[in-house]
Amino acid sequence: MRLLTAAQAAAAVVVAVRLARGRDRLPPLAPVAGAGRVSVVIPARDEEHRIAPCLAAVLADPAVAEVIVVDDESADGTARLAAGLGARVVAGEPPPAGWVGKQWALRQGVRAASGDVVVTLDADTRPKPGLFGALSAALDRYDLVSAGPRFVCDGVAEQALHASFLATLVYRLGPVGPSAPPPPHRVMANGQCMAFRRTAMLAADGFTRVRGHMTDDVALARELAAGGWSVGFLEAGGLLEVDMHSSAAEVWREWGRSLPLRDVTSPGRRAADLAVVWLTAALPVLRLAAGRPTGLDAGLLAVRLLLTGALRGSYVRPGPGVPLSPLLDPLAALRLTQATLRPVRRWRGRVYPDAAGGRPGRTREATGARAGDGAGSVSGAPGGRAPDTAGVTTAGTPVRPGTPARSAGR
Repeated sequence: MRLLTAAQAAAAVVVAVRLARGRDRLPPLAPVAGAGRVSVVIPARDEEHRIAPCLAAVLADPAVAEVIVVDDESADGTARLAAGLGARVVAGEPPPAGWVGKQWALRQGVRAASGDVVVTLDADTRPKPGLFGALSAALDRYDLVSAGPRFVCDGVAEQALHASFLATLVYRLGPVGPSAPPPPHRVMANGQCMAFRRTAMLAADGFTRVRGHMTDDVALARELAAGGWSVGFLEAGGLLEVDMHSSAAEVWREWGRSLPLRDVTSPGRRAADLAVVWLTAALPVLRLAAGRPTGLDAGLLAVRLLLTGALRGSYVRPGPGVPLSPLLDPLAALRLTQATLRPVRRWRGRVYPDAAGGRPGRTREATGARAGDGAGSVSGAPGGRAPDTAGVTTAGTPVRPGTPARSAGR
């Protein structure tokens, strides 16, 4: 018990330090008007039933010069719907060996784009007016920007479980928008919405560098940050909404799969993160349920309730699920442990045996999950030739973007 108490106290200090970063977070993105500078790339695989609201919002924004939907062998009417709404549809081909579908689609989509600024979006996002201008403006300070959205979670159970999962990320990595950049190995990003300059990404060939990662967004951000890129993860709840899941079961299955950040975090850090979540979030609730909370448990429960209040702003319609979320923290810790020990490399009908595995095959998933990786593919290099999948000829360090004027500005 003494050892457990000492470990819990140490974990509590770690969490307190991380949460304290929220006191001087960067301000959220504010809408900025713009005209005709941005290329939007949307990877899509079987997204007919939810891509329309995203496309309607993007196509109506004057800051957007072109919208490219990379249709990744969809079995439904995704391509037909996107073309009918006015997007440019790029037909996909099977991903080459060693590639996860989404990275393959994004790489091809960026090559097909013509704008100076590229914004990548998932099909389940709902951008608001001014988002693309704000992201473009943020690239005057950063080389890669991703936006933290507000989530649509309508059911009580769905929202409670989602908020509990979200709390584990804050406990492990701190809040969105830290004023001081974290070290590259702790950088975070949201792949549902990312922005960068096209020429810089082509020079770095970032998506090739992370071609085998299931946690593609964080892998990309950390890879580029390690090479000198300035990476910003900014709050944008007023400009971006995401409707990821339709039930608590989908939250458990789909988001729980990627929550451990397993393929971008070392085993030692994963073990430390698990210990922090169990000791500071799950254990106090379990002891409270057993009627045996300690004083430290009471303090940690108070901190968790304060975080619950802060998390309300992460939801479009915060309901009773958010304040109830601490009760599910033991389940969130269990799911985090399960996904850490038994990683899933199946997504949207494709199975990826390992990070350097062979060409993925299409399977029928019993889950019938809606949430997709947007995995896609298009003709890779000019002329439809297969891309250089052996890596990047610039491999070693990512090419750092920026002109002398931008560097001086920093």
